[in-house]
Amino acid sequence: MNQKSDKPVLLFDLGGVIMDIEKERCIESLRKLGMEHPEEFLGDYGQKGPFLQLEKGEITPAEFRDTLRPCLRPGVTDAEIDSAFCDFLIGIPVSRLRQLEDLHRTHRIYMLSNTNKIMWDSKIADEFRKDDHDRDYYFDGCVASFAVKSYKPDEKIFREVLDRYGLRPDEVIFFDDSKENCDAAAKLGLRTVWVTPGKEFYDLIPQD
Repeated sequence: MNQKSDKPVLLFDLGGVIMDIEKERCIESLRKLGMEHPEEFLGDYGQKGPFLQLEKGEITPAEFRDTLRPCLRPGVTDAEIDSAFCDFLIGIPVSRLRQLEDLHRTHRIYMLSNTNKIMWDSKIADEFRKDDHDRDYYFDGCVASFAVKSYKPDEKIFREVLDRYGLRPDEVIFFDDSKENCDAAAKLGLRTVWVTPGKEFYDLIPQD
């Protein structure tokens, strides 16, 4: 949908920008379920193996769990797998949700996230409900990697956002905690803001 407006456009990554994350929590939780080397599959800015396949939408959550199960202790349930995986996500402070709410009055706001259906339908959705709203309240549109079967920093996923919402690259300011993703967006003509650890996105919004 082409949303014509004079409002400036902000495009946010989720993990590390809006949502606080901690890879080590997930690694430890998967180890408790019997997985010997989860760190080989989980990275700060990208995943490998079945974790990457899930985020690219190449396998379903059920197929993901079945792929992991031989690496886990006997009897581990689907709910335990999902819970351990979602431990990657710490949460969203209400103060950030309110910053998004304030920005949405003066900006068009979109989300572009490398994520998976397990987290998207559970922990992520729950975190956006913390201040009596839902995810759609804060954004004019969202693109999740698993849903479009593409993955940052691939050019295709950036073009998906631009085409779906009728955005020009030169009107978009993109916020991400990965320099590689920022560099990929910049090649397409988007303005970029690299959100480094300890920085808040709302302190980095250009004022021009």
